[in-house]
Amino acid sequence: MENESNHIGLTDDEALSRLLQHGPNLLPGTQPKSFFSIILDVIKEPMFLMLLVAGSIYLALGDRAEALFLLSFVFVVIGITLAQEHKTQRALESLRDLSAPRALVIRNGIEIRIAGRDVVPGDLLVLHEGDRISADARLVNGQLSVDESLMSGEAVPVDKLPNGSLKTQGTDTSDSLFASTVVTKGVGLALVHATGINTAIGHIGQSLSSTQEVSSGLQQSSRTLIRNLSILAIGFALALILINWLFNDRNFLESLLSGITLAMATLPEEIPVILTVFLALGAWHITKIKVLTRRVSAVEALGAITILAVDKTGTLTQNRMQIAELSIDDIFFNADFEGELPETYHQLVEFAMLATPSDPFDPMEKAIQSFGHTRLTGTEHIHDDFYPEFQYDLSPDIMAMTQIFSQINPSLHLLATKGSPEAVVDLCHLSELQRYEIQTRVETMAARGLRVLGVARGEYQISGSEPIWPKSQHDFDFTFLGLIGFMDPPRIEVPDAIAECRNAGIRILMLTGDHPATARTIAQQVGLSERPNVITGDEISRLDDESLIARLHETDICARMMPEQKLRLVEILQRQGNVVGMTGDGVNDAPALKAADVGIAMGERGTDVAREAAAIVLLDDSFTSIVAAIRQGRNIYDNIAKATRFVFAVHIPIIALTLIPALFQWPAMLQPVHIVLLQLLIDPACAIVFEAETAAANIMHRPPRDIKSTPFSANNIGFALVQGTGFALILLLAYHMLLQMGWLINTIHITLFSALVFGLFLLVLANSDNSPFREPRNPWLLYMFGSVTLLLISVYMTPFLRRMLAFEAISLPPILAAGFILLIIEIWFIALNRLHTYVTK
Repeated sequence: MENESNHIGLTDDEALSRLLQHGPNLLPGTQPKSFFSIILDVIKEPMFLMLLVAGSIYLALGDRAEALFLLSFVFVVIGITLAQEHKTQRALESLRDLSAPRALVIRNGIEIRIAGRDVVPGDLLVLHEGDRISADARLVNGQLSVDESLMSGEAVPVDKLPNGSLKTQGTDTSDSLFASTVVTKGVGLALVHATGINTAIGHIGQSLSSTQEVSSGLQQSSRTLIRNLSILAIGFALALILINWLFNDRNFLESLLSGITLAMATLPEEIPVILTVFLALGAWHITKIKVLTRRVSAVEALGAITILAVDKTGTLTQNRMQIAELSIDDIFFNADFEGELPETYHQLVEFAMLATPSDPFDPMEKAIQSFGHTRLTGTEHIHDDFYPEFQYDLSPDIMAMTQIFSQINPSLHLLATKGSPEAVVDLCHLSELQRYEIQTRVETMAARGLRVLGVARGEYQISGSEPIWPKSQHDFDFTFLGLIGFMDPPRIEVPDAIAECRNAGIRILMLTGDHPATARTIAQQVGLSERPNVITGDEISRLDDESLIARLHETDICARMMPEQKLRLVEILQRQGNVVGMTGDGVNDAPALKAADVGIAMGERGTDVAREAAAIVLLDDSFTSIVAAIRQGRNIYDNIAKATRFVFAVHIPIIALTLIPALFQWPAMLQPVHIVLLQLLIDPACAIVFEAETAAANIMHRPPRDIKSTPFSANNIGFALVQGTGFALILLLAYHMLLQMGWLINTIHITLFSALVFGLFLLVLANSDNSPFREPRNPWLLYMFGSVTLLLISVYMTPFLRRMLAFEAISLPPILAAGFILLIIEIWFIALNRLHTYVTK
């Protein structure tokens, strides 16, 4: 088949042509909301239904102009909802595009990583351990084990070889690879023959990449709150209807209208909008700092993290692994030496290469192959034509891997082993004195911040035509060859980021497979910990939970860790009441990433399995990106709390100006048309102004918030109610005084409505950490002020609107009175904020 023998892949033009012919490589999934479904959702909203009822009542009362004017706002509400939905949907779709599986393909003879949706028939996929296969394909080179449980239900991985050439217990192993299955071991090259709905999984009709977003905890709790407040609003409305009808001598329709007005004033329907918009756009903003949020609900937990359990390699360090030192016996050779590699070290490097896959995924293994091909070029020690006949993988019991090669003598096989020095020394069955000498050299290299591997060689004689391999590597005889030290420099920016975490009350644990001395040195270099205590994976396995908790109080470094041990650490830390952020990149890290409150996968070096199990993905694998995401997560939560506080505060004066005049038999102040005009200001203030708030200066100088805390807490809502109550009392007092002074009711209306509208702007400022006039600056505050001013000028200057709203023509006394009222309101907000700051210190 095309491109199979030369392995150059498709050209860009061929790929584009096939993409147009076959369509994107997408499985059927949940579609974005259509225009009509959004309108249907709007029609179902209580506010919309109340607008329709209020408009109908105006028609029944003969007020056609008011009815048409009010009903026209139906289309305004639909327009605002469509705009908000489009903005949110666009953010979510962008996140889904970024989080979709990616594929490594060969195009124009070069390996490039593309979006999974852009894979086309004829593409050559380069597959490594942990990759999720993006399309149906046929293996043409290499050897793989693939988890096909999604297709077959069988949990045992299936071996794959080109042309089905591998026979296992008399059964041919297929070379067929299926979309959405996972490579569990090996490296291979596969030719794509079907994409999208033409794949096997597409025919079944399943959708693995569902775009349905799970509701966050905040969204779920808000539904309960809105339901309860809706019941309260209906109760208030019914009570007002009865008061006006039975005691204030108003007819039933007028009483019903006043009840609807109160219900509209009471319902905080902005809350669902706040949560949906803030979380979706917040997740989108986080992508700008190289962090992809795969689940929007994870944004909530980011700001509550109390412990970050992070891998060292690539997160705290640069992930630029290179061989820095070689050691045989008591001699240390600086690998940076540019001259010819001494013959003494040739066999050490040769067998390190033989113990490493030819196309490795691991940075250390890449460093071995790169160093060997550079320093042994032209010698007989490079064996690119050698292919392992059998392999023993790294395991929790033996942290070493062995590859077995056939030789000219078919009964004698060559063994090449590398792994942790302790494991390799154990495989070589050395004496206690030899073990001690090697351990001393390991400690010396590790103290210089090097990650150290041991290398050994061996031979194995088989009997018979078919080899029968021992169950354990311990059954072989190995000869210890030496040590290889790797250097991975710390990232320059990490110390400052760690200090920022410390100021924010976040504890950092280092989890690494390195030697304890190496881990300790790196931890000291980046300022993670000065404590000398290190706990190892072996110790973790031996300790019970209580003892392990006690040890974790004494150390910040976990060395010689196996991925499986991360899950236990996460669960223990969570039981202690911690909110845990956990990094990982391998297939075996997936359970811990899923169990963590915030699983953090590596985008550059991580596997697809790890990325799919995690809540967020680091696009640059940098620790500083995690810290930036935590800062952004705290800011998003702060902004939700501010917007929530504003919503509850702003409804109090609206409710008061609707309900109190009826109770005291004053002239009605607010009608549905006034409420709708106010909503045109309140909704953008919530969804735009507060969402654009930049982080407070002290945001990373506070302890993490309680994960169970909510913007609907008694403290936040209580403060909002105090804000709103003071606001309402000032307006009601002004209303009473102006009535006593004999002002015309229409003049009072325009005075109080002006004070209420500009008071909303002052309330936004009172709940904002920023200002339109100083840094950090929120430009949307100025836009809102301009909108408020423009709205009032339009009302003042248009006779039709003034009559509709029962306003008198604007004159100096109402302007001065409104200005005085606003001054009192601002004094109230300033005094209350200072008191609140003093009390909460």
